[in-house]
Amino acid sequence: MRPELAPGGTFPDYELPDHTNTPRRLSDIQGEDPMILTLARGGYCPKEHQQHLELAAFYPKIVVGYTKIATITPDTPRGAQEFHDAVGAQWPFLSDPERTVQRDLDIQEYTDPADDPMIPHTLVLKPGLVVHSVYNGYWFWGRPSTVDLWHDLREVTREIRPDWDLTTPGLRERWEAGDRAPFYGWNKRAS
Repeated sequence: MRPELAPGGTFPDYELPDHTNTPRRLSDIQGEDPMILTLARGGYCPKEHQQHLELAAFYPKIVVGYTKIATITPDTPRGAQEFHDAVGAQWPFLSDPERTVQRDLDIQEYTDPADDPMIPHTLVLKPGLVVHSVYNGYWFWGRPSTVDLWHDLREVTREIRPDWDLTTPGLRERWEAGDRAPFYGWNKRAS
């Protein structure tokens, strides 16, 4: 993986067709929330199915935690749809059969020339596609568990949400004065 994609770097804002063949940009999927991004080998890989089944089971917590998730796979849109449906995913699977992401990030899995996948990675991104953590999943145990993701997302959310601790001095006073800016979602509701 490119060295600038270490924690603190910015992940490229790729635009790829999703599993319904609709073009999607990563920044649009992410919005202002943290995001889990998986770079997958493809739907043929049992390790990918296992990881994505666990993410699908974890998805209700991802949603209530104001977090987004996306998967990039080298499958065609139809293959991405089959992979998406097979694991019961409720998030976009972006299709990259041209291996643009694999080449751009320099993550070709050279040990599998027949399938030509990318080395699987899972990233936790802060808003703005800023890299918080990177997991190399070439070996299954290198992939994050849902507990690992929970810890990463706790750190990210604590960092980006001024209202993380409602007992922070001055926060109640701002609320009572009608200043909703530090409170997630309230500044959008007013407009």
